[in-house]
Amino acid sequence: MNVNRREFIVLSAAVVAGCAANVPMNLQPASIDAGPASDFAADGVYSQFRQQGFFVVRKGKDLSAISSICTHRRCKVVAQPDDSFHCPCHGSSFDPNGKVTHGPAIYNLSVLPTSVNSNGHLIVDAVSA
Repeated sequence: MNVNRREFIVLSAAVVAGCAANVPMNLQPASIDAGPASDFAADGVYSQFRQQGFFVVRKGKDLSAISSICTHRRCKVVAQPDDSFHCPCHGSSFDPNGKVTHGPAIYNLSVLPTSVNSNGHLIVDAVSA
């Protein structure tokens, strides 16, 4: 197929526009009510929000949220019995704090901002498209 310069530019612009339409351009912070903080009283990793992009983690008095999105190719990681995390897609592993212990991921899992509101509910600041 012979394509002249003008046709090439038009086709290239169409491809770029099509690709850009599938990329979220305005990521917005989303506050997610994870329910009563008392529901997370025991130490460990709580996986019920994995599909929403995070795990709730209790360590002593500390209650936090760690991203469930692998930093390598954005697959959902899985919590392990020892409270570490494993990516089933390419084998990356993370310690209980979200730090990379085995690649191919090179970036740690994000620790998301949390707070407890006046009703005693855990609020997790995640990002949604």
